Amino acid sequence: MDFNVLQYASDALITIVSGPHLIFLAIGVFVGLIVGMLPGLGGIAGMALILPFIYGLDPGAALGMMVGMAAVTTTSDTFPSVLMGIPGSSGSQATVVDGFPMAKRGEAARALGAAFTASMFGGVFGAVVLTFALVAARPILLSIGFAEQLMLVLFALTLVGMLTGPSMLKGLAACAIGLLIGAIGASTATGELRMTFGMTYLIDGVPLIVVALGLFAIPEIIDVLRRHGSISNESKLGRGLLDGVFDTLRHKWLVLRCAMIGSVLGALPGLGGTVIDWIAYGHVVQTTRGPNTFGRGDIRGVIAPESANNAKEGGALVPTLLLGIPGSGTMALLLGGLAVIGVTPGRSMVTTNIDLSYVIIWSIALANILGALICIAIARPIAALTTIRYSAIAPFMIVLIFFAAFQATRSWYDLGALIIAGVIGVYMKRFGWSRAAVLIGFVLSRNLEAAFYRAIQIYSWDIFLRPISLALMGVVLISLFFVFRRRAVVSDDVAATTASSDRRLPQVVFACLMLGIVLWYVQDVRNLRFLASIFPLTVAGIAGGLIAFVLLVTAVRPRGAIMFDGEAEARASGTERASMLRYLFWILLLPAIGLVVGFYLAALIFVALFLRIEGRAALWQVALGVIGIGTVLAVLGQALTLRYPQGFLQPYLSLPASFL
Repeated sequence: MDFNVLQYASDALITIVSGPHLIFLAIGVFVGLIVGMLPGLGGIAGMALILPFIYGLDPGAALGMMVGMAAVTTTSDTFPSVLMGIPGSSGSQATVVDGFPMAKRGEAARALGAAFTASMFGGVFGAVVLTFALVAARPILLSIGFAEQLMLVLFALTLVGMLTGPSMLKGLAACAIGLLIGAIGASTATGELRMTFGMTYLIDGVPLIVVALGLFAIPEIIDVLRRHGSISNESKLGRGLLDGVFDTLRHKWLVLRCAMIGSVLGALPGLGGTVIDWIAYGHVVQTTRGPNTFGRGDIRGVIAPESANNAKEGGALVPTLLLGIPGSGTMALLLGGLAVIGVTPGRSMVTTNIDLSYVIIWSIALANILGALICIAIARPIAALTTIRYSAIAPFMIVLIFFAAFQATRSWYDLGALIIAGVIGVYMKRFGWSRAAVLIGFVLSRNLEAAFYRAIQIYSWDIFLRPISLALMGVVLISLFFVFRRRAVVSDDVAATTASSDRRLPQVVFACLMLGIVLWYVQDVRNLRFLASIFPLTVAGIAGGLIAFVLLVTAVRPRGAIMFDGEAEARASGTERASMLRYLFWILLLPAIGLVVGFYLAALIFVALFLRIEGRAALWQVALGVIGIGTVLAVLGQALTLRYPQGFLQPYLSLPASFL
């Protein structure tokens, strides 16, 4: 069918700025911003909140609400990522790497200004590109088969080399451990159970949100608490907000490149926002010349993932609208919303319903602009939170982290898994094992295993002879070349920065623990059928070899030159190590009280105790904090129809069901 693309696009633009569409778009943006600010919730939870309200709405209004919400959660999730070192969603984890160090040194406003500006440009770029690419994208998507998906996953894994910290051995071993964690549960090929310990909770694997919060949020909270101060050591934020905006403009070509990465990769079903985030981050690290300041507060490490993160939402709509294949979890719920309002994805979206396609695309652009402007407007007062003594903020963040983890499956097992991941994350950070590499391996594990099985079954070894596969293999080899070249350049600097460390025994003990877990994994899966065991056994062999090599290097390296990330925790005095254990105890205290009286009451008791003992708050401040967190949890419980985890004494307590 012949049609004028520009005419349809302009008609759609007129539609979204007139009538009820704009009102419902604004409502969706407001909900999306609030959801994005709450750590760990993200677009999936937000879309679940929106769907009940679209029944009976006009398709244009319903689309405005859904798209407005989905577009801006990847903007506002920057607040917790930068200010508190807690990923606001699975797609903002890479932002933590440089955003939180900037907040620590008093540049929170600058990081936020750069992030929101990059998000806005990335989102608008994705919408503009998709305006012209909607029809052309169909044959491209159809040419991406299982072989190409496998090569894409392998390409993403090679970028882990750019994110593994000073020790490549530990980084690659951490990535392999992440692949093993991701393989827990029912086998992709046979359905046989692996490392479930007889628990139904693990049949579907460990939830992503639990792993992300445990590895990143809990270690960062303990780190800041141990310094007995605020997140930032600076009392003034200065003009950092505008500086961040100008930083983004100065790095406009970086924004453009990463927006292109986000748009293209977002259109590939199943790759996931988390992977795109890290690929963009790996790209900026890989292509930057000069001293490597990434991971210590480099503004480019904030701009790159944020521009790609927002651009991917537009790209994810291409397979969603054209093929009915959701490009992300949020898009999967959007498909359900389209069914509710009577819109069927497929060929009709580029023929009879092409006007709705462009309404969606331009709604994304407008929502990104509106969301970014709102976030920039409120960035300064929210950034000022970093100058508040952290012991006054920490109990609320700990409660929200446990609350967010509970959203995974809404069971006590979520909280138990969070604690295990948090303890592992604390010691991985202390001894220089890349937590980012674990997370990347975890996210890609299922895709890698499934793509390998499908590709071999369909193409056999011809998988490596397909044109797109050959091109992707070439990209993989080029990426590896740059990785090893950069490692060779920075190795001397790493040795210099870690020369003061001589604590060998704790590192050896932790590495032996990791090796023991790998061997336990091998014992569990070795008797399964071939298709169920070949992937985890292969990965376990690689992980075991890398960890053994780490132990060897640690044992033979001269005293004072042990390679790890040089963080203060590893050289801590006995008093400082005791403080780390003390704050670990506080984090364990919340679920411990919850087992007795239930999560809701435990949260109130925990906040009161923490504020009084650690925060040295006045009684009126404690009461205000308890009332505040109680109100927030009650409102969230009602909105999300939650029944919080119950305790042993629950039958004897009389509170509304949604509070418990």
